Amino acid sequence: MKEIIAQGAEAILYREDNKLIKERIKKSYRLSEIDSKIRKQCTRDEYKLMTKASSIIPIPKIINYDEKNNKIVMQFIDGKRLSENLDLFDNKKREQICKEIGKQVALLHNVDIIHGDLTTSNMILVDKLYFIDFGLGFISDKIENKAVDLHLLKQALESKHWKHFEDSFKFVLEGYKEKVHNFKDVMDRLGKVEKRGRYK
Repeated sequence: MKEIIAQGAEAILYREDNKLIKERIKKSYRLSEIDSKIRKQCTRDEYKLMTKASSIIPIPKIINYDEKNNKIVMQFIDGKRLSENLDLFDNKKREQICKEIGKQVALLHNVDIIHGDLTTSNMILVDKLYFIDFGLGFISDKIENKAVDLHLLKQALESKHWKHFEDSFKFVLEGYKEKVHNFKDVMDRLGKVEKRGRYK
């Protein structure tokens, strides 16, 4: 039995038992041939990114990649979504989780994976922390893209978890510094990214 979990502009997510299926949906405003190519390419890119990330950090296990139907079948992670639970933890637990977020982002950045949508809605806690939804992700060795990834995470924490925002992001950066290869370069660029945001 299918249970729809979420439907966005690009894809529909539904659950079947312990599997999660992500299917990219047709766009009627695009020419059929172009739409098919775009959906196929986006699905292929996400599959490749997930395959690469899976050897580095905890993410849902890929069960099947259906290129013909633009579907990725993966393990359903039944845990606590951080967007709804981070503020409920005590200070010690929240510090531990935020440091782990930073470490996992660093490990991705070390192999040039940019997640592209680093929010606590895309992080699930079970016995360990899982990152999900690589649909906006891409490969890049540019410091700028790594800084923007962190900036988006900072904005997400400030917006959703404002009560503990400053401490939470500080702990994220502590974890990030522990694992990333080029901390100073990324921090310098993050400062510039934030200045650009302020003066827009």
